[in-house]
Amino acid sequence: MNKNTHEYSAFITAIGTAVPQYAVPQMQIAQFMADALQFDHRDRRRLTALYRQTRIEKRHSVLPDYSRENGDYAFYPNTPGLEPFPTVGQRMLLYRQEAVPLARQAIETCLNKRADFDRQSITHLIVVSCTGLYAPGPDIELIEALGLPTTTQRLAINFMGCYGAFNGLKTADAMVRADPDAKVLVVCVELCTIHFQKKTETDHLLSNALFADGAAAVLVEGEPVSERLALRLRSFYSDLLPEGKAEMAWHVSDFGFEMTLTSEVPRYIQQGISELLSRLLQKSGLTIGDINLYAMHPGGRKILEVIEQQLGLETTDNRFAYDVLREFGNMSSATVLFVLNAVWQSLESGHTEPSTDSGGHILSCAFGPGLTLESMILDVVGQPVTTSLTSTARSSAAVPIG
Repeated sequence: MNKNTHEYSAFITAIGTAVPQYAVPQMQIAQFMADALQFDHRDRRRLTALYRQTRIEKRHSVLPDYSRENGDYAFYPNTPGLEPFPTVGQRMLLYRQEAVPLARQAIETCLNKRADFDRQSITHLIVVSCTGLYAPGPDIELIEALGLPTTTQRLAINFMGCYGAFNGLKTADAMVRADPDAKVLVVCVELCTIHFQKKTETDHLLSNALFADGAAAVLVEGEPVSERLALRLRSFYSDLLPEGKAEMAWHVSDFGFEMTLTSEVPRYIQQGISELLSRLLQKSGLTIGDINLYAMHPGGRKILEVIEQQLGLETTDNRFAYDVLREFGNMSSATVLFVLNAVWQSLESGHTEPSTDSGGHILSCAFGPGLTLESMILDVVGQPVTTSLTSTARSSAAVPIG
């Protein structure tokens, strides 16, 4: 392939995901939480209702405790109130033990999809995480575990929450556009469940009902692989809604990292999503009618619903996000890559066909502390087009342009 054909472009050429071994049904986690918080019958019923409303069926954790009863816990104290409650130090020790193996599993899955790929050619490693910190960190440990050159350039993107993957991808995009021979490995690894907080405020109950553990990796290169599926990183756009910064936050406390996630977050996203995507589409030279597929971060059911309302979408347009939410919950930064992987698998299997001879376009968004809105458009390339994909959002009026 003539490299000039895709000059200054970056492509995702492989995606891999991984989850810990402990898969726990959502309602079993609700029982654990009710026991840990020592709820009475009335509060248990309210908590159960909250968990059912999430549309999550199961979540994964590095901890076996959420599937066990008090008396058989491996991490939390086997006492009625879980006292003494685990400290930051204990949780960071667990993060250090579990994060790299999980990240490595996602990376191996990613690279194994490129059987002919020489991992010694990797030039950059970007590690994204908001659930643990230490140094020398996961970046160096992954270099050693994967046998990558010690000269591999490393970058850590920390504490940015659910939109962290976008910053990893934007950085990889800039690296490859600057040097078309660069091969950038981006991995997001999050162990959200090690930060369970024993608090009864609504935002803490909601956080405990949504978050899970997982890792995802992507390989970004300057050219797609001949006759293989790839996703071109077409454009990015981000914005802040400072008036909503108190509604989503992530703080280090004495007993782990505390997530603030209020029920007002969907309302703020509803207010900002149309303008955000209008500017993204304008920057990309597209309209909403050109978008064929959606890879939205499933921060929660209500967030997906307000996106649908604002963009004129049907639930089926967000099917990949709902599937990930149902099967895995919210894994912070890794989640949107799980959704993108689901889109990729559907394209690869032929269950979903790109639209138009140009290959089709994917719209993706994520949200996090700030309140930060991140968005991107990816072009589907490298796969033969046979039929058109029908989408419910075909009018450019659904998102105003200009």
